[in-house]
Amino acid sequence: MQAPFVKVYHGFGHAHALHVFGHVFKKQPPGLRTGNNLLANLYNLLRLFFVKPLGGVPVRLLWEQQQIDGTTEDDGFFHFEWQSIESVPAGLHTVTVQCINEQGQPIAWGQGVIQVPHITQYGIISDIDDTIMISHSATILKRLKVLFTRHPGTREIFKDIGAHYQLLALAQTTADMPNPFFYVSSSEWNLYDYLRSVFKQNSMPEGAFLLNQIKRWFEIWKTGKTKHEGKLLRIVRILESFPNQQFILLGDNSQSDPAIYKTITEKYAGRIFAVYIRNVYDSHSFKTEQVLKQIAACGVQTLQFIHSAEAIQHTREIL
Repeated sequence: MQAPFVKVYHGFGHAHALHVFGHVFKKQPPGLRTGNNLLANLYNLLRLFFVKPLGGVPVRLLWEQQQIDGTTEDDGFFHFEWQSIESVPAGLHTVTVQCINEQGQPIAWGQGVIQVPHITQYGIISDIDDTIMISHSATILKRLKVLFTRHPGTREIFKDIGAHYQLLALAQTTADMPNPFFYVSSSEWNLYDYLRSVFKQNSMPEGAFLLNQIKRWFEIWKTGKTKHEGKLLRIVRILESFPNQQFILLGDNSQSDPAIYKTITEKYAGRIFAVYIRNVYDSHSFKTEQVLKQIAACGVQTLQFIHSAEAIQHTREIL
């Protein structure tokens, strides 16, 4: 019998609130490939949705001298949150997650990395689709066309976005202690390796990804769609994990980012330093500006912008 496959994603946290996420699959899912023509790209991206998650199976996290047991959700997803009994220095730390049988014996395992950031003044939370990458999230056919016809090396990101994010990474700190980045997206966990490849090729700051529920091949038409509450809860999880930092939020006006960030600003008064919204749908511009005025009334710096050069100038002025 083939052993299951445990995939562990990059986690984050500090000594008192560590997080790691992952999936257990019936077998190893197809890896990320790139093609040199349209059909090859289409095939390689479709493969990422041909997964067979295992729900309700026991999993065990091994961290230093600690051992924590859990169970996967219906879609094979697991999330461990725990407090380390030992101090955890800033940097990257390896964590192991096992899939265990009924006798408590490991039958498969995977390793991941947990990033413990330095204590800096700011943390950065950013959306991905239509904030960093041109994705046409509000139009499903356009989104699918871009997703399935572009491999990571040809995926288009907004001009100067890398320069803006590198500027934010160093705001009020130094290169050896950069501000931590958290990429919260409606894209599915199926695209985890795809997104990391796009970011690496475009020199985007390293960070933790918090993505949407995994989808099967017959759910592809729903890719990039998530409930308002799901994204909100993922951002709340970050804020509560780092109570001593102020945050800068970046998103776009294609879907719900302005409303989500308004809710966050009201709930965490004094914790949000700035909110940036990229104007990708001019028809949403007026409504977005009204929401940003409400956010600004809470003492938060705000900007709706089209080009990243505008955001760079604003960041230099306020930081």
